[in-house]
Amino acid sequence: MDGRTVVLLRDGDRVVRYGEAGTASGGRTLDITRTDDAGVTTAAALTLSRAPGGASARYLLAPWIAAAATRDLTRAGDAARPLAFAADGVTAPAAVPPAGARADGAPCASWPVIELTSSTRIVEKHSFVLTDLGGLSPVHLTYTPLPDGSAAAPARQPREATGPEARAAWAPQACRLGELRSGAYRAVNVWDFAAAQLPDGAGRAVWSCTRASGWAGPGDVTVRLRLEAATPQDVTRARSTAACGRFGQHLLAGFRWRSPAGRWYLLAAGSRHVTGITATGAVRAGSSDRTLAAPWPGPDGAVSLTDILAGGGTVTALDGAGGGRD
Repeated sequence: MDGRTVVLLRDGDRVVRYGEAGTASGGRTLDITRTDDAGVTTAAALTLSRAPGGASARYLLAPWIAAAATRDLTRAGDAARPLAFAADGVTAPAAVPPAGARADGAPCASWPVIELTSSTRIVEKHSFVLTDLGGLSPVHLTYTPLPDGSAAAPARQPREATGPEARAAWAPQACRLGELRSGAYRAVNVWDFAAAQLPDGAGRAVWSCTRASGWAGPGDVTVRLRLEAATPQDVTRARSTAACGRFGQHLLAGFRWRSPAGRWYLLAAGSRHVTGITATGAVRAGSSDRTLAAPWPGPDGAVSLTDILAGGGTVTALDGAGGGRD
């Protein structure tokens, strides 16, 4: 394939790809990825080969894939472009995110993804999005929308990143996926857990938690504040945590924020079961809602955040060590 011999091996819960160039100077490669508990989406494609320079790649699609297309994740309204593939599942070359994309999430020109649609072998017309983060197994992208406002309603589950709402949430932070290139992830979900009007006429902001789940179970999370027509701001991060996932559904986060008027505020938000937030320390304030905005009087100082859950108990703010549980 494209001047290289490629061999795929499956060994229990792992897949191995061996590559060898047709010339003695071409070098050899060996890549291994975990595939335990892989399903319809996470087992749908494997990266077979990359073009010199890494601008494109060919994938091997699973037998249950009926259609393939490419999109630009940074453009919410980008139309799908068909991606051809042969009867054996090998695709034509598809553009991939540049390996040099900055890991600090600075705006990139584009972030190509592939959108696959399953056949009736699995479930008819089920479409989902995968992104290439440099590994053998592309990463599944999903989206969880804002709660409906009632703490009694069932929690919303991650859905495919194919609809208009999901694309709008992913577009401003697509380039931040470059931060995950060095990890062994199987899925990344953006969970919009709260929204509020900001002080000084700054507009509506959405609080989101991006969770990159590893094959081993724990994941890495980043809480961000997303404003219209502005680059999302990082609030806090945690590594190897259950937060923002199935076993970490209660969340509280906050940070010091400067408004367009130059004034400093403490902003905080909690997930759907939060009924009040209390701040102590450099800022002493409280809210009977899931969000809090309070003036920050001094140039610095530490703040502690706690909240009350609808069913009883408290949650402390998420910290970089993955804390913040009940």
